[in-house]
Amino acid sequence: MSAGIKNIITRPKVKQLLRDIREAVSGTEQDFTEGKLSRAILLLSIPAVLEMIMESIFVIVDIYFVSKLGADAVATVGLSESLIFIVYAISVGLATATTSMVSRRIGEKKADKASFTAVQAIITGVVVSLFIAIPGALFSKDLLRLMGASAVIVEEYSSYAAILLGSNTVIILLFIINAVFRSAGDAAVAMRVLWVGNILNIILDPCLIFGLGPFPELGIKGAAIATTTGRGIAVLYQFYLLFFGKTRIRISGRHFGISFRVIGRLLRLSTGTIGQNLIGTTSWIALVRIISIFGSEIVAGYTIALRIISFVMLPSWGIANAAATLVGQNLGAKKPERAERAVMVTGWINMILLGFIGIILVGFPSTFIEFFIKDPAVVRAGISCLRIISIGFIAYGFGMVIVNSFNGAGDTFTPLRINIFAFWLLEIPLAWVLAIHAGMNEQGVFTAIVIAETIMTLTAWIVFRRGKWKLKEV
Repeated sequence: MSAGIKNIITRPKVKQLLRDIREAVSGTEQDFTEGKLSRAILLLSIPAVLEMIMESIFVIVDIYFVSKLGADAVATVGLSESLIFIVYAISVGLATATTSMVSRRIGEKKADKASFTAVQAIITGVVVSLFIAIPGALFSKDLLRLMGASAVIVEEYSSYAAILLGSNTVIILLFIINAVFRSAGDAAVAMRVLWVGNILNIILDPCLIFGLGPFPELGIKGAAIATTTGRGIAVLYQFYLLFFGKTRIRISGRHFGISFRVIGRLLRLSTGTIGQNLIGTTSWIALVRIISIFGSEIVAGYTIALRIISFVMLPSWGIANAAATLVGQNLGAKKPERAERAVMVTGWINMILLGFIGIILVGFPSTFIEFFIKDPAVVRAGISCLRIISIGFIAYGFGMVIVNSFNGAGDTFTPLRINIFAFWLLEIPLAWVLAIHAGMNEQGVFTAIVIAETIMTLTAWIVFRRGKWKLKEV
């Protein structure tokens, strides 16, 4: 090591940064309502980003191996994900409500009430999941047919959707319990949970899809089983940590029981966030339905491009989740101005990060698409989608932090109204007009996404500056 590099590494600020990074990954006892705000953001953001990278690997691994089965298999994943996004919408809604209430109790220094709230959130998640699992498993073929799937997809590949919808309980619990850890300040614990799930998924995916070693060759059905198994074991690990781990939220016998008052509050808060995500999801479904007019190759290219976009954007959602935790805890500690500063700093960081990634995707889209598939028609569609949507990354980066700040404060209905305007009243009609009537085909859909997301960010920023979110009680 040269003397110059050694001197840089031994400088006090650099050494402190390295110590903070190690603390962020290994776990911290930092009180996020006190001390330097920049350090609090760093300690929460690093594990949150790594957690979201782990979550995005769930998204990428399946499509990587399934792409070896052909365009119909990839299109099946895309159409199924449009349905599974409803589960994600509910999961994120319940998780966001959990974050708002648990982080507020932690900020108030009421750890026992935070633990009790966590139990109520888990009970709520299990009950809600049953209303999805039964019809989802029984009517997966009808749902795919409704989405415009071809006869081949409906008859040969519907098991993928049936398994994922039928086992949605593990998805919902994974989101809720990680929200408990994260909102309490144990972001590193949530990160480790997803490490466990992803390692299992990566191992099982090729084994069950292609029949490696003693495993049966199950094709696309194997992908669904592998993902569900990885998530299921991760949830078991979460429960172990809640009961026996060294975390800020610990559950014991005194926390059990049902409080309809707390559950009612959770549901009221989650309604706004579930509405936000269902609006986004139904918009996504509508866009896939429009794109399906142009053929399976276009849907496949769109699916692969969005998987890549999900991979690069989920870390940014990790940063936004860190902002939500800081907002909730600092409002609980009666420090609204510190909460606002946390949002602004985090928003700028996220905007710069995602803007840089967007430049890379705009400049070299083929490199990423061809990693998954070589079909020329699919590659062309994927390149077009990736290049156009990535143009809006700067706006997305700032917007997601602003929206999460509302949710972290418990003001879930403000972003709901913004989403209704941006997605239902703007994005869907604009996509139809540009794609069909303006003759832009699938590129019209991609363009509509950028326009709608950018306008949503501007609207959210205007509302945020009014400051009414600081007065919300949860």
